[in-house]
Amino acid sequence: MTTTATHLRTIALHWTDLREAAGTPAQLGAFGLGLRGYLARLDQADAEQIEYERHHAAYLRSLERDPIQLGDRPVPIRLHILDTMRVVEAALVHCADDIAHAAQRAPIPMPTARRTAVAPYATQREADTAAADRRRRQQLAHADLVDPRRWKYTGRRTAPHAALWLLARIERAPGPCRRLTDVEEQRIGNVAAGAAARVERALDIAAQRRTLEQPCVCGGTIDVHGGEGRVPVAHCTGCGRIWTEGGVIAA
Repeated sequence: MTTTATHLRTIALHWTDLREAAGTPAQLGAFGLGLRGYLARLDQADAEQIEYERHHAAYLRSLERDPIQLGDRPVPIRLHILDTMRVVEAALVHCADDIAHAAQRAPIPMPTARRTAVAPYATQREADTAAADRRRRQQLAHADLVDPRRWKYTGRRTAPHAALWLLARIERAPGPCRRLTDVEEQRIGNVAAGAAARVERALDIAAQRRTLEQPCVCGGTIDVHGGEGRVPVAHCTGCGRIWTEGGVIAA
């Protein structure tokens, strides 16, 4: 049975594969610049791709079969991959925001230095001890604030980071968070399953099986197996006949 942890690992491990499959130029990616900038660059990429395809189609029509077409061409942006990345990243980051808001402990308050003339320290030793204790508490508060295990609402808000942070919560790793409730874990599971399914479909790495409505000539049902980068294969459950793109390969 596929678990939530497996789904989250799938997203984190295959995010680079999605970026490469999208064929997006580096200046349009901006995957580490936050969701707002990311979406703006996606919109820009969409517009540029439409304009590129319009001019490129006209060019090909005017120079059809001309040898000048040989050579390197611009890599087209695969918009369905970018759409997948946009939806998955938005869903994971939003889920991490909600879980952090509910389960993450607030940072330790930063202590302030306050001495009054009404209650002075009796000795220099007491003053030094108080100052050292204040510095220690300030260091502790700062370390808690910048703890890399803490989910932050600004800065690094990418799909892989959100997936790994949610994975740590599911696996109950140490950090500034309480243990999740069953409802919270179920919500992460639902989001992770949907996101992982989108990633696997976009990369064609998920095994798929479908039954055709039209039966075989023998009357048996035809199951089609594919995905995971393999050529789809059809198999009749009645007569055992097998088809692939090249025709019947077994009967």
